[in-house]
Amino acid sequence: MIIDKVLNNNVIVVKDKHIEKVIMGRGISFQKKVGDEIDPSKIEKVFTLTNQEALNKLQELIVDIPLEYLELTEEIIVFSKTRLGKRINEMIFISLVDHIFTSVARYLEGITIKNALLWEIKRFYPDEFEVGKVAISMIEKKLKVQLPEDEAGFIALHFVNAEIDEDSMQNMYEMTKVMQEISNIVKYKFQIEFDESSVYYYRFITHLKFFAQRLLTKTTYHSEDDQDLLDLVKRRYKNAYQCVEDIASFIQKKYAYTLSDEEKLYLTIHIERVIYKTNM
Repeated sequence: MIIDKVLNNNVIVVKDKHIEKVIMGRGISFQKKVGDEIDPSKIEKVFTLTNQEALNKLQELIVDIPLEYLELTEEIIVFSKTRLGKRINEMIFISLVDHIFTSVARYLEGITIKNALLWEIKRFYPDEFEVGKVAISMIEKKLKVQLPEDEAGFIALHFVNAEIDEDSMQNMYEMTKVMQEISNIVKYKFQIEFDESSVYYYRFITHLKFFAQRLLTKTTYHSEDDQDLLDLVKRRYKNAYQCVEDIASFIQKKYAYTLSDEEKLYLTIHIERVIYKTNM
C-alpha cells in the first residue's frame, strides 16, 4: 500500500482500491513520505470508515492523541458490540476517543466532573452503563488511571446516542416531535415558559430524548424496586404526577405506548424539578 498522507510517526492514510484507510503502527511512517510503500509488518491497526465526515475528524484528532488511546477505544467498541448486540454508528469512535483522552487529561490535573444524569443512566440503560463500567476498568488497566463512576455514565451516554441512527432524519424528526408534544403539555398544564439555561431544563429535555427513543423503538423500562418511591412521589408531587397522567393518556392514544410505573416516576421527578426551579 502507498502512503497518501503522513499524520505522525505512528499514523498514516493510504488509499486501497480507492478507499481511504487510516493505518496505525509504531514508527510506521518514520523516514517515510507520501508515495512510499509501507512495511506491512509494522501495521498494528487499520480503520476503514465509510463515513467521510468521520474519516476527516479521525484524521484531525489522531495528530494529537497517542496511539494507546486509539487502540483502547477500538477495544471498548468491539466489546460493546458483543455486550449490546446492537448496530453502533461508526461516528462513536471519534466522540469516544476524544472523550476518553480529555477525561484522563482532566483527571490527571485533578479536575473531575459530576454526571448529573448518572441516576437515569443506571436505571434506563443498564447494559450501556455496564459497558461504561467495563470501559473504566480497561482504562485503568491500560493507562493506569482510575476514573470515577461518573465517567462510566458519560461513556454509556456515548453508546446510547450511537444506537440512534443519526443518519435517519425521519427518526430524529419523530423524536423531536414527541419531545415537543410532551413539553407543550407541561407548559400548558402549569402555564409557564421554561428557563432554557437551567440545568434542570437540560436534564428534563435529555430525559425526554431518552424517553422518545424508547417510545419509538417500543422498549419499556421495568423494575420492581421503585414502587415505594413512586407511591411517595405521587403523594408529594401531586400536580406533577397528574401532569404525567395527562402525558400518559396522550401517549397511549396517539402512539399506543403505555408508560410503565417507572417511566411515570422519573418523568414526575423531572417535571417537579423543572417546574419548581422555573417558578423560583
